[in-house]
Amino acid sequence: MASPGIEVELLVKGHSDLGEVTPEVKPSDSQTSVAIAGLEWREMEGDDCGFHYGVERSRLQEMLSLLGLETYQVQKLTLQGSLQITFDSMKNWAPQVPKDLPWHFLRKLQALNAEARNTTMVLDMPPDAWPAEKESQTEEEMIYWDPAEDIATDDIYSFSELPMPDTPVNPLDLVCALLLSSDTFLQQEILLKMSLCQFALPLVLPDSENHYHTFLLWALRGVMRTCCLQPPRGLGSFREDSVVLSRVPTFAFVRMDVSSNSKSQLLNAILSPTRRQGDCFWHRDLNLGTNPREIADGLVEISWFFPSGKEDLDVFPEPMAFLNLRGDIGSHWLQFKLLTEVSSAVFILTDNISKKEYKLLYSMKESTTKYYFILSPYRGKRNTNLRFLNRLIPVLRIDHSHVLVKVSSTDSESFVRRIRSIICSVARSPCRRMSVEDMAHAARKLGLRIDEDLEECQKAKDRAQKIIRKIKDVDAYKRDELRLQGDPARKAAQVEREFCQLQWVSEPPEKHRAELRRRFLELRVQQNGQEPTSGVQEFILGISSPSLGERQYFLRWMEWGLARLGPPRPRQPPETLLTLRPKLGGASDLNEPLWPEPLGVEHFLREMGQFYEAESCLVEAGRLPAAQRRFAHFPGLAVDLLLGGLPLELVDGATLSIPVRWVTGLLKELHVRLDRRSRLVVLSALGVPGTGKSTLLNTMFGLRFATGRSCSPRGSFMQLLPVAEGFSQDLGCDQILVIDSGGLIGGALASAGDRFELEASLATLLMGLSNVTVVSVADTKDIPPAVLHAFLRLEKMGHMPNYQFVHQSLHDLSVPSPKPRDRRPLLDPPSDLSRAATHMEKQGGSFRTQAGLAERQHVWHIPALWHGAPPMAAVSLGYSEAIFELKRCLLENIRNGLSNQNKNIQQLIELVRRL
Repeated sequence: MASPGIEVELLVKGHSDLGEVTPEVKPSDSQTSVAIAGLEWREMEGDDCGFHYGVERSRLQEMLSLLGLETYQVQKLTLQGSLQITFDSMKNWAPQVPKDLPWHFLRKLQALNAEARNTTMVLDMPPDAWPAEKESQTEEEMIYWDPAEDIATDDIYSFSELPMPDTPVNPLDLVCALLLSSDTFLQQEILLKMSLCQFALPLVLPDSENHYHTFLLWALRGVMRTCCLQPPRGLGSFREDSVVLSRVPTFAFVRMDVSSNSKSQLLNAILSPTRRQGDCFWHRDLNLGTNPREIADGLVEISWFFPSGKEDLDVFPEPMAFLNLRGDIGSHWLQFKLLTEVSSAVFILTDNISKKEYKLLYSMKESTTKYYFILSPYRGKRNTNLRFLNRLIPVLRIDHSHVLVKVSSTDSESFVRRIRSIICSVARSPCRRMSVEDMAHAARKLGLRIDEDLEECQKAKDRAQKIIRKIKDVDAYKRDELRLQGDPARKAAQVEREFCQLQWVSEPPEKHRAELRRRFLELRVQQNGQEPTSGVQEFILGISSPSLGERQYFLRWMEWGLARLGPPRPRQPPETLLTLRPKLGGASDLNEPLWPEPLGVEHFLREMGQFYEAESCLVEAGRLPAAQRRFAHFPGLAVDLLLGGLPLELVDGATLSIPVRWVTGLLKELHVRLDRRSRLVVLSALGVPGTGKSTLLNTMFGLRFATGRSCSPRGSFMQLLPVAEGFSQDLGCDQILVIDSGGLIGGALASAGDRFELEASLATLLMGLSNVTVVSVADTKDIPPAVLHAFLRLEKMGHMPNYQFVHQSLHDLSVPSPKPRDRRPLLDPPSDLSRAATHMEKQGGSFRTQAGLAERQHVWHIPALWHGAPPMAAVSLGYSEAIFELKRCLLENIRNGLSNQNKNIQQLIELVRRL
């Protein structure tokens, strides 16, 4: 029945009553599986080829059913659905039943909480479930007791009979089940958040239900890492790049049969500095680590080491990747084969080498990978192991230095140092260096499914590449292809700004007003005479696709492709942000950027907005019949992107002005799309660049605002957060519109400068639109002066948002919160700023009095973002918990009506026009 040299193995687990099963046929060579009498033929190499009972199928289905995810096998969980504001968004709740676990994990992960993998459930037990108390005993009964009689009564041991939670789920099973139930964009978000928590990331996702495994190339594309080049050369030594594209030495750790040494613990020790052990890889000594894995065997995880440039912290001098196979290699030959083809070296942990494992390793004789064995002499058959190892030495081209013995009495630190030394030695010698993209090519050849090979994804990639391939020089491309954003746009914005300022003059000269109107229309006629260039037209086609998935893929490919233009951008390490702050706010030219602005998707949308603005102006002036409009559909295309989770520009970063007609068109279209669910609360964040406000918003709500001074666009952006229908009535709104001020607000007091006046106007605009304003500061004595002016101006209008002042520590190491007496400078700004603001706005009283700030409700001290030194630091638990409390407070204020009257979109449109 079977070909020579291959055994046919019948594996029937838990079905001893089936009797003898005699399959009469073997599947043809073209088949990989066939069902016969409840069994499946699996074509595999070695001893694993044969008919297997489909136990894995039921295990996966049982796990999905246990977690409440079985309904998401066809209609997958989406990223936008996971970001909805619900009642649970305000609760720091613990899971009580297994179906709570996926949502608990997602909530914790969104908040970058390092305890997200803790899947322990808390039993919410009703009082009547507890055993009844025994009647009180007399003193005599307490002294003379009969042990035999006491065992039969209700005593302390009866607590073991109380109702207990359902069987806890192994965290790796939870991650696998959630990824299998998520669409590719939610998978991408999950892996991005896991990387920020310094969790190992799934690379090959097993799926025994459909008998294929998925290589997660697309899901990993969003993970960016900053590392220090060697040797360090100042700020320019830090480079940010995608982990998918970096070619680095790769080291795989696998288990053969049984090992008394833990791979994951060993990997954690290798990756961590001596004095601080991390838990990048989940292991047996962590909570629920000993729980059996039901569906996660066959999972391949990946993690990286990136140097920080600090010799006392860097355990390796260059970036490296580490792979970990869950389960033994005998049961997961395909994954092991992949690891041998992509790794610089493979470390095999085992207590025993049997004939089966020997055959498997012998089949690797053509491999050029270096192999190392880590043995424990107290388990397995010592003589058998030596005999097989001696036979493997010439086959695998190894020597006795490739065989390491680790026993419980071995000094763990010295053993880890030895492994590190081997890794460094391999990396220094000519060795295989592969990126994740390279690994995907190898996986594809072995027959693994690549998540990026979907037709929609590839069509979107091709369209994006048509645009990106034509960009040789960014400045030249902006000038030649994005023509409406040049001098005409800046001049039009300046003229419109002057025209608006005339509204506040008691008797504006009519001649000057007419001249401004004439100049403005001339500039708009000049813009309207242009045609969209080929790159803009291709972009419009990309976002016009009828397929929502293809549009989302296109935008992601555009973002990554534009970010890769030219050499990797230099990044400053977090601890240097404060030293760069004095440079901000000193530019005198209104159009001079505070830092070079990279080319991004927002530039293409900005170009569409300028076409719409110019056309709308001419229609309003009667220069163009409405029937001849060509760009009236542009707001609808942009709103599709907004509803899909893309931040849209509210304040044009090039002109530092708000394109009123474009924004109004967007809001009108949004009102139509949302129909009856258009009640809004507007939440804005302002602060000096580099104070962490965008990171705060992203962590709080799972948003996608750009972070980091070197990559952040200049403008102000808005993103929409839907409120779940079941919670909207309670919260009092259907949507939360979140506005990030970007780099609009400087930190220096330039009371006579045009830039400061512009900053004050922009701050007034953003705060005036808001129900809630979060002001982020890096120094308790440094509230941006523009915010003070905006506050006093809004007082005149009778508009008072709910203010939350957030002081964030930007240092690497956590510091204790300031004492109450140290918090006062935040509420009492320096007298010169307060006097200047009061004088400029002709208002009296102190800022503290007018704001009516209550210290406990309105001032937040957020711990440092990182626990340790980046890039190997995880987000600190203190930061995550403080951000959650801030989020809970903001939602509570909205719920209790403390954030002023909520708006509908029509009211917001009118407010934009007024401001």
